[in-house]
Amino acid sequence: MKKTSNNPGTPITEPFWVRCLLIGFAIVFLTVFLLLPLLMIFVKAFSSGMVAYFASLTDPRTAAAVRLTLFSAGIAVPANVIFGIAAAWCLGKFQFWGKSVLLTLIDLPFAVSPVIAGLLFVYLFGLQSSLGAWLDGHHVKILFATPGIVIATMFVTFPFVVRELLPIMQAQGIEEELAARMLGARGWHIFWRVTLPNVKWALLYGVILCNARAMGEFGAVAVVSGGVRSTLPLHIEGLYQDFSSGVHAPFAVASILAMLGVLTLIVKAVVERKTAETED
Repeated sequence: MKKTSNNPGTPITEPFWVRCLLIGFAIVFLTVFLLLPLLMIFVKAFSSGMVAYFASLTDPRTAAAVRLTLFSAGIAVPANVIFGIAAAWCLGKFQFWGKSVLLTLIDLPFAVSPVIAGLLFVYLFGLQSSLGAWLDGHHVKILFATPGIVIATMFVTFPFVVRELLPIMQAQGIEEELAARMLGARGWHIFWRVTLPNVKWALLYGVILCNARAMGEFGAVAVVSGGVRSTLPLHIEGLYQDFSSGVHAPFAVASILAMLGVLTLIVKAVVERKTAETED
């Protein structure tokens, strides 16, 4: 009979065969659903040779998709950083009426399908709405243009930064800020010298996740773009449907996002390690 300890600090040790079974299942699952698909992307990308691979990457349509993706992420990520810091500071440091409602609204992009979000923007900025008619009358184009892609990207990515910062700010409380205030520090000085240094690694972690989602978003962007402008995910899907571009072309372009994903995981691991060291 297996002995159990009454000490709550004693770890529970499973039988050796159970541990081997769980570890083996995890390895097989990750290999089949993660490593093999990732490997196949690069195998297919280089299946027609290096010349064809770099030809697909230097194609003008690919270059345009890269520029649009970077442009959208370059606006959405900084905007969500500003919003995330402000929202996390407000929700983590203060008590006010409607706080739970605001938290629910922040989580809305997690609950709503990106395609549904895109349809909401189509209705909001389309000619069937008063706002859309007004925008059209003033020759302001949102849908099927770059502004619509940027707005959709901002919508699907804005919870990431605030959701990473909020638990840290709630755990830290307001004691350090109050101490700085009592010593004569002003609001912005407290923020830059006390609040922000305490959450810098969580902020960087949120930025990494936000940027990864911004560059990989497909559903909402596909709806608001209408196929007129293509980000990298939309361009990959178009190449996959266009058999004349060759089998390797969509995988060659997909390798860009795959490499960005691997780089994101590496940076994420470094940030998590730094965060753990800071907490210790």
